[in-house]
Amino acid sequence: MEKAQFSRYEMSRILGARALQIAMNAPLLVKIDKKELEAIHFDPLKIAQIEFESGILPISVNRPLPQKKEDKLKRVKEPVSDKKLEHGEESEESDIEKEGEIMELATPEDEQEESEGGSSEEE
Repeated sequence: MEKAQFSRYEMSRILGARALQIAMNAPLLVKIDKKELEAIHFDPLKIAQIEFESGILPISVNRPLPQKKEDKLKRVKEPVSDKKLEHGEESEESDIEKEGEIMELATPEDEQEESEGGSSEEE
C-alpha cells in the first residue's frame, strides 16, 4: 500500500485533531512504554505525531478535485418578433396616456404673470 502524501496543512489538522482527542483521555492507538511517555513529557501532540508516523490513525482526508467540463455554456437568446415589440410599445404609450398629465408649452406671457403674482404675495 502506498503511503499518502499530505500537505502541511492537512498534517497539522490531523495532528491537532488527534492531539485534542488524546488530551481528552482518548485511548492511545499505539503501545508506548511509560519511559517513552516520560521522555516526551506526556505531550499529546508528540503522541499524536508518533501515531501519525506509524500510519495507524483512522482519519481520512477528502480533497475536492476540479471537475473537467468540455462543453462550453452558451446563452440562448430568444428571438423577439416585431409584433411583440410593437405591442409592448403600444401598451406603454397607453399607460402613459392614462396616468400622465397633458402639459402645454410655456409662453413668455405665462412666465410674466407668474412672476408678477409671486411678488404681490410676498408683500
